[in-house]
Amino acid sequence: MNFKIKNLIPQIITLLFVIAIFGFFSYNAQVNMENRGIDFGYGFLSQESSFDVQFSLIEYDGSHSYFRAYLVGLLNTILVSVIGIIFATILGVIVGVARLSPNYLINNFAAFYVEFFRNIPLLLQIFFWYFAALRALPLPQDAEAIFGIFFLTIKGLYVPAFIWENFNIFFYSILAAIIAIIVIRVHAKKVQETQGKQLPVLWISLGLILILPLLSFLIGGVSLSFEIPKLKQLATTSFIYEGGVSLPPELIALTLSLSLYTATFIAECVRAGIQGVGKGQKEAAASIGLTPNQVLKLVVMPQALRIIIPPTTNQYLNLTKNSSLAAAIAYPDLVLVFAGTALMQTGKAIEIVSITMLTYLSLSVSISLLMNWYNKKIAIKEK
Repeated sequence: MNFKIKNLIPQIITLLFVIAIFGFFSYNAQVNMENRGIDFGYGFLSQESSFDVQFSLIEYDGSHSYFRAYLVGLLNTILVSVIGIIFATILGVIVGVARLSPNYLINNFAAFYVEFFRNIPLLLQIFFWYFAALRALPLPQDAEAIFGIFFLTIKGLYVPAFIWENFNIFFYSILAAIIAIIVIRVHAKKVQETQGKQLPVLWISLGLILILPLLSFLIGGVSLSFEIPKLKQLATTSFIYEGGVSLPPELIALTLSLSLYTATFIAECVRAGIQGVGKGQKEAAASIGLTPNQVLKLVVMPQALRIIIPPTTNQYLNLTKNSSLAAAIAYPDLVLVFAGTALMQTGKAIEIVSITMLTYLSLSVSISLLMNWYNKKIAIKEK
C-alpha cells in the first residue's frame, strides 16, 4: 500500500502542476481580454461566414455558417491525409522491399529515391509540384485526352463521375462480402492452428469481393453510368470542363508532395523491419519445405510488422500534421479556411486556435488508437 502511495504522489503533484499552469494562463488571458473589451465565446460558429471556398466535399457557400466552413476545412484535411497515407504506404512498402533487392539497379534506384526526397524540405517540394510541374500543364482547350476520358490541365484533373442507380444494394453487397471474408479468415486461422491445413483464403476472398457485387448488377437492379467531362467555352479565351469530377491542382500537388516525402521514411521502416528478422528464421522455414511466398507471409512479415508498425504510425501522424502546409498553396484545408480566413473575419483568435489544435489532436489520437489496435491484433501471441 505504501509503495502504491509513493508512486501516486509524484503523478498527483505533476497533474496539479499542469492544472495550475493551465489555470494561470487561462486566467491571464481572460483578464487581458476583459481589459481590451474582447468577448470570449463560441457563438460565432452559428453566424454567416460570408466567404466562399474553391473546393469542398459538401455543399457550401458564403451564406453558410462558420461551423459549416469548419467542416469544409476538416473534410478537406481528412481527404488529403487519407489519400496521402494510402499512397505513401504503397510506395513506401515497394521502395523498402526494393532496397533489399539483390539487383544492383533496383537497389540503388530505391536508395537514391529515399536519399533524394527525404533530404529536400517538404515545403519546397510542395512549391515545386504546384508552381513548376503543374503550372507547365496545358490550358483546358489545349489538353489532350488521356484514354479518351481523363483531362489533365493547369486547372486540375478532370475525371468521369459515377452515376449510380440502387447504390445502396451495391453497398450492402460489398459489406456482405467483407463480413464473409472476415468470417472465412477467422475459420481458416482456426483450421490452421488445429489441423495444420491452409485454406486458399486469398482466392476465396477475391471471389467473394468480385462475385457478390457482380450479382448486385445482374439480379439486384444496380446500374452504373459515367458522366464524361466536356469542354465548355465561357469567354473568348476562357474554357473549362463541365461535368465529371474536378480535382484541383492544389490537392494534386499536396498529395504528391506528402506521399513522396513520407514514403521515404516508411520505406526505411519496412527495410528495418524485414532486416530485423533473423536469417536463421528464413533458413529454418525454407528447410521444412515452405515456399518463398509462404516464408514471407508466415514467418518474415508477422515478425517484421512488430518492428514496422510503431515507427510507421509516427509517419502517419507526421503526414496528417504536415498537411497544414496546404495554406502555402491555397488548398482550403482546416488551417487556411478556419484558422485563416475565419479567424481574420471574426477576430476570435483564442477560440479558433483552440478548436483547430483540438481537431488536430483528435485526428492524431484517432490514428494512434487505430494503429495501436492493429499492432496488438497482429502481435504474435506466446503460448
